[in-house]
Amino acid sequence: MMDNRNDQEIDVGSVVEAVSADHSFGAPLYVVESMCMRCNENGTTRFLLTLIPHFRKVLISAFECPHCGERNNEVQFAGEIQPRGCSYHLEVSAGDTKIFDRQVVKSESATIKIPELDFEIPPEAQRGSLSTVEGILSRAADELSALQEERKKVDPKTAEAIDQFLSKLRACAKAETSFTFILDDPAGNSFIENPHAPSIDPSLTIKFYERTPEQQATLGYLANTSQTGHSERSLVTPSTQTTALPHGTIGATAGHRAIAQSNSTDISDNLFRYSAPEEVMTFPSTCGACTKLCETRMFVTKIPYFQEVIVMASTCDDCGYRNSELKPGGAIPEKGKKIMLSVKNITDLSRDVIKSDTAGVKIPELDLELAGGTLGGMVTTVEGLVTQIRESLARVHGFTFGDSLEQSKINKWKEFGSRLTKLLNLEQPWTFILDDELANSFISPVTDDIKDDHQLTFEEYERSWEQNEELGLNDIDTSSADAAYESTEPTKLP
Repeated sequence: MMDNRNDQEIDVGSVVEAVSADHSFGAPLYVVESMCMRCNENGTTRFLLTLIPHFRKVLISAFECPHCGERNNEVQFAGEIQPRGCSYHLEVSAGDTKIFDRQVVKSESATIKIPELDFEIPPEAQRGSLSTVEGILSRAADELSALQEERKKVDPKTAEAIDQFLSKLRACAKAETSFTFILDDPAGNSFIENPHAPSIDPSLTIKFYERTPEQQATLGYLANTSQTGHSERSLVTPSTQTTALPHGTIGATAGHRAIAQSNSTDISDNLFRYSAPEEVMTFPSTCGACTKLCETRMFVTKIPYFQEVIVMASTCDDCGYRNSELKPGGAIPEKGKKIMLSVKNITDLSRDVIKSDTAGVKIPELDLELAGGTLGGMVTTVEGLVTQIRESLARVHGFTFGDSLEQSKINKWKEFGSRLTKLLNLEQPWTFILDDELANSFISPVTDDIKDDHQLTFEEYERSWEQNEELGLNDIDTSSADAAYESTEPTKLP
């Protein structure tokens, strides 16, 4: 119990102003007098702006009534809605009780599912909360069993079915059976703790996805139906046809400016040192954040020793959202590729890197491994990519804040940070590995002929059935297209 003498009695307006300000850490505890919804007497609500380890800034509110003993808490997000939604899949094995202690942040827009039980907790069923896997399951079981006595009197069959389901749910909550715990949030503000960070968690899979128009509307991006109608009508007008702008009219200068306006300035700095686009195509599209019309620019360029790539950049003048993508051109390679670079000097840190959105990153000297899709696709340098990894770990997987963290984990993160700094300072040679199942990643050589660069090695490998299934390649049937293509080929004369 916190000492009330340290609490600061203020009004609600001051709390809103404090939350809106750009606090980092050490924000004070705010206390507001509020009415209890059970006994209608006055209780107290405490607000604390804090940073959750492994996550981001949140506002925690806790209410307590001294008259009837009513208590509740809620988590609200003090930051912005994330550019993409997130989906966490946690595989819980029978007998693994430690996994139930993992922290879970559920936003007010998140859905929780357990496919084995055909069970789903919709966003409106539970408010935003900070809990554990066990806490989420126990709370769901308690809420389902709250009115069982009344159900047995009114509808015995339904009550019996719920009792059977509760027994299965409680068996999952006690790790008596294996199940999958899925947390899906289109706002991207939910989270399940990875205790093995920065290493990969074998039980946890994280995926990010683009929101659908329906999810955008649920999050409040579409304020009214007229906006939706306008967007739909605009998308079917003749102006949506792709227009190719010749090199002499706009050419590389406009393409350079368009790409430079995106999230990463490395795209313009690195791609244009190879070749300028012969043409930049401009076409209207829809903003991924506010769903209003914006403009997307695209051009195709050839990377020496690599392949043809497509660069796309979008900028929204309404909300300021910017996005850039690098897509591979040509056919899907038959094999995956692993690129290994031995980093020995400052020249190696300046090598250009193209990391596709399917590539994973490994640094054996740090025991660091990032799964494919982490950080998305980007064009940068070796130093730039490692720096982004460090910033991402500090922002998302920092887990070095708060006095509740175990000292051993704090020491682990400090040691990891110092080892990473030593590698960037080239105090010892280290290995940088890009593992791409679709072979769409690239590290530039420092010699005229890539075969003469002995620090850069390549290894091709056959993809497993599971990898092809994850990429959607097992279901591709191109026989009809191949037959049509062969039928249109001109007959060769002897």
